[in-house]
Amino acid sequence: MSTTVPTNDAAQPRESGSWWQRHGRRISLAVRSVLVLSVLVGAAWWFLLTPVVVTTHTAAIGTITAEVLGTGTLEARISAMVGPKIGGLTTLIAADEGDRVKAGDLLIQLEDSDIKQQVGMAESEVAAAQAALARLRADQRRAEAMVVQAKLTHGRTVEVVAKKVAAQEEVDKAVEALAVAEAGLSVAGAAIVEGQMRLVVAERSLEYQRTRLHDASIEAPFDGLVVRRDREPGDVVAPGASMLQVVSTGEMWITAWVDETELARLASNQSARVVFRSEPSVEYVGTVARVGREVDRETREIVVDVRVDKLPANWAVGQRAEVYIQVARRADVTTLPAGLVLVRDGATGVMVDAGGKARWREITLGLRGRENVAVTRGLSPGEVVISPAGARSGPLRDGRRIRAE
Repeated sequence: MSTTVPTNDAAQPRESGSWWQRHGRRISLAVRSVLVLSVLVGAAWWFLLTPVVVTTHTAAIGTITAEVLGTGTLEARISAMVGPKIGGLTTLIAADEGDRVKAGDLLIQLEDSDIKQQVGMAESEVAAAQAALARLRADQRRAEAMVVQAKLTHGRTVEVVAKKVAAQEEVDKAVEALAVAEAGLSVAGAAIVEGQMRLVVAERSLEYQRTRLHDASIEAPFDGLVVRRDREPGDVVAPGASMLQVVSTGEMWITAWVDETELARLASNQSARVVFRSEPSVEYVGTVARVGREVDRETREIVVDVRVDKLPANWAVGQRAEVYIQVARRADVTTLPAGLVLVRDGATGVMVDAGGKARWREITLGLRGRENVAVTRGLSPGEVVISPAGARSGPLRDGRRIRAE
């Protein structure tokens, strides 16, 4: 029986594989550690040595204007819905949308031939009543003359009887004649009153018919502009129907809705800027005409009427506009664009340029304007406030090196 002993050449591979198993994991961890360390060193170098590109703004002395925003529509202070008081057939509409009219101009005509006949009949009734009253007055004058004559006869008869020249029967006849004459005078007086009443009724009937005839012709109530036309000739309209809308262009304003939280800062005669949505790049001068005294229960807003001194070349009642009402103004204060103000951990501040590095500075703000704010503490005029030049500039932290673009 023979025994085989392994040579050194056959055992060598087993020893080599065993070494890699013992040391390969350590080598892998070492390589990873070196890579992580390289990344950290690179990041630290980038953070500490590579400056962030920033934009700069120098704080300066200026004026801040605080404004309250309101959104509303263009309205006319004086407007009227023009329509008939009586119903009838429309024969003429003399104005159209966009036409300017003068007070008293004929705008609408209704068919009035029947009313004219009624006016003629009423005039005849008045004339008849006047003639009847004249006749009654003549009868009254005759009755008065008969009373006078009866009184004279009665007086003479009494004298004659007293002298015993005539009998008592003559006196009785004279008394009766006087009584009849006085009764006739009373009847004439009553007839006069009745005739006067008939004349009054006839005159009032004539006045009513003439009013109806006048109402058939509808005139412009004031100088203005026709902004809407609702009817056409040939339409039969009912009393009170809307046919035209006329507005006075003498005073136009924006009826704006403003949040009720701004009520304490609003007052009449405050200056305002008006921006129509049809011309967003143009500002028109306005003045607060009046501040409403009732808050909408749903929106919690109030109405503020802002008078507009000048209107766009093309405007329309009801078009939308924004008003910016000036409620406060401060001059000679340190100003800063509102976009540069930051809030960190509940504190308000800005990033400033401190010798080429970004530094956090807490500030106290005062009046806020449309674009700028007033800084009352923490920042002096001439100091440079910075902000990242863009998303690629990286974050801006306290102590970071900066470079102005």
